[in-house]
Amino acid sequence: MAFLASLTALNSQGLNTLSFGTDTTFEVLSWNVEWFAKNEETTVDYVTQIIESLDVDLVALQEIDKKASFEQLVKNLEGWEGYFVDSDYLELGFLYKTGELDVSDIFEIFPNTRREFPREPLVMELVYEGREMVIINNHLKCCGDGSLNSSDSYDEEKRRLDAMNLLYQHINTFYSDRPVILLGDLNDILTDSQENNVFQMFIDDPDHYRFLDMEIAQGSPGGWSYPSWPSHIDHILITDELFDAFAHVNSEVAVLKIENYLEGGWEEYDQNISDHRPVGLKLFFEGPTGLKESMHPGDQLSIHPNPVVHAATFSFSAMPEDGSLAIFDATGQKVDVLPVEKGQGSLTWEPGYLPGGFYVAELIAGNRLKACRRVVLLP
Repeated sequence: MAFLASLTALNSQGLNTLSFGTDTTFEVLSWNVEWFAKNEETTVDYVTQIIESLDVDLVALQEIDKKASFEQLVKNLEGWEGYFVDSDYLELGFLYKTGELDVSDIFEIFPNTRREFPREPLVMELVYEGREMVIINNHLKCCGDGSLNSSDSYDEEKRRLDAMNLLYQHINTFYSDRPVILLGDLNDILTDSQENNVFQMFIDDPDHYRFLDMEIAQGSPGGWSYPSWPSHIDHILITDELFDAFAHVNSEVAVLKIENYLEGGWEEYDQNISDHRPVGLKLFFEGPTGLKESMHPGDQLSIHPNPVVHAATFSFSAMPEDGSLAIFDATGQKVDVLPVEKGQGSLTWEPGYLPGGFYVAELIAGNRLKACRRVVLLP
């Protein structure tokens, strides 16, 4: 009854009016939950209702301290699953709605690189309404004096710079054609001068990467994610595959001021929840891949070459039944359909007189979406 009593108290304070997610968007939240659970069961109760009220699809957590508290949080959230790196010091985790996301894999990268990554980045590969996405959750080294000393390998800014360089290379190597969201408590600000900016490699590549919270970082300190300092150090970056989705009027990035929904304001929030505010991203996808059926994690669809000039070969696992390969343009209009027979594992597509641009290929077996892939057609 303690949990229910706590929820009743929270409701009276206004958390029941908190909202962010919608039925037509994909939402991800990055949240440093400071030594979770810093106030034991009370913190778990608060965080439970905040997540339920925000109605997001995925939460990337940093600074989880107590395994039992995380397990209780997952238990409280009906229809959710959780993944937590169980180690000795303030680790990373994910919470996600099982009815909205098909999670293919969760794993750590960059083992044995404690200088760059005090906590190894945690990667989730998922499918949302037929769209493959990759989420990379991070919590980089804290502190420093704001000045990057490249000659000192243990300078805090140097450690963060080297970590970001490794992430930049990793995405370019392994996810060059897949939508990636890199987020977390990155423990540095976006607005440093070029010589001191640990994110400069991403900032200098605007055709492929974008910090969605740059305007927040450039804005009023009242809107920053870490008001205790104050500073804005929790960030969300996307790759170019997601630029169009974020450009939609229904997409949004925001620092969520949860304390405004509590009677005790920031003091109550800081005492019972965290010293960081969460940062939320909402993406609206137009066009195809609105099918909800889950794809099997083993289903793959590869294209060569991509970008396409005159023709491309699609390769996939042998079809379990007759189906089709459908091509959609950027507006969601179906522009081509190729039949695929049971047992078939490849086919050749000739775009003919289709204009250059971005397309989506969907492989359908019977009535089930097996796989989808973004296609770039050169003019």
